[in-house]
Amino acid sequence: QVQLVESGGGLVQAGGSLRLSCAASRSIFAMGWYRQAPGKQRELVAAISSGGITFYADSVKGRFTISRDNAKNTVYLQMNSLIAEDSAVYYCAAGPNTRPMTYWGQGTQVTVSS
Repeated sequence: QVQLVESGGGLVQAGGSLRLSCAASRSIFAMGWYRQAPGKQRELVAAISSGGITFYADSVKGRFTISRDNAKNTVYLQMNSLIAEDSAVYYCAAGPNTRPMTYWGQGTQVTVSS
């Protein structure tokens, strides 16, 4: 079992930045971030392997950066140039494979005001 603890959500104006963090209770191959907006399906935003291979959804490419510190079992999501459509609950996820993820955090709200 892996526990994931997220931090860093909040309210920001359009064009602003936020950084999400997620600490895992132990090392694990794949870590990433999903998001779910009201009335929409949960979608994969970005993922990263322990070796540093990354994946980004088209909607966030060039604006978001995922990174991880393997020594701290922590993954980060730097979100820049935020737009209203980025507003959602962001979930940290982890697993032995990138898809599907096995373990989930409790979620953190990101709200972008326009």
